[in-house]
Amino acid sequence: MQISPKLSLILASKSPRRSYLLEQAGIPFTIRTADVEEVYPPDTPVMEVAPYLATLKAAGAMHLLKSDEEVLLTADSVVIIKGKIYGKPADREEAAATLRALSGNKHTVVTGCCLKSRTKQEVFSGVSEVYFSELSDEEINWYIDTCRPFDKAGSYGIQEWVGLAKINRIDGTYPNVMGLPVNLVYEHLVAW
Repeated sequence: MQISPKLSLILASKSPRRSYLLEQAGIPFTIRTADVEEVYPPDTPVMEVAPYLATLKAAGAMHLLKSDEEVLLTADSVVIIKGKIYGKPADREEAAATLRALSGNKHTVVTGCCLKSRTKQEVFSGVSEVYFSELSDEEINWYIDTCRPFDKAGSYGIQEWVGLAKINRIDGTYPNVMGLPVNLVYEHLVAW
């Protein structure tokens, strides 16, 4: 099954990882971005934060649509450890603290997605459970200095050293942890 040739996907994201994943899946898209403040009500349940933010981004990017055949794709990922959300770290100290929290623990990655046209909207999430090995302070410092994970939820990229050398198991999909549940995006686009 293929995505309709009439449909034109607009990725409203500056994330090079989301672009890479769509390219690897053979899903054609164009990038158009808008700046949207990523804030959510403090009482939002942790599993609903990522889809809420994806929907917020889509609402703020609607002006990017130029025709009825265009569909926006927005996404947001959060890392959840023991009921607490860990977003992008503000600085080196916060990145190190997050990696210490991940060390030897299981965490949840939720990537919320919103597909939105002028007449239709679908919101969905990919969920993956990720199991980390223990990280030493030396490994944490080396990883931060080498990979500079300041633009990543949870202070790590699964495609980088920490993901390759320190993740024992994933229940869910690798692309979801990388920032986009490509399987779900594809299913929704085919059914659009």
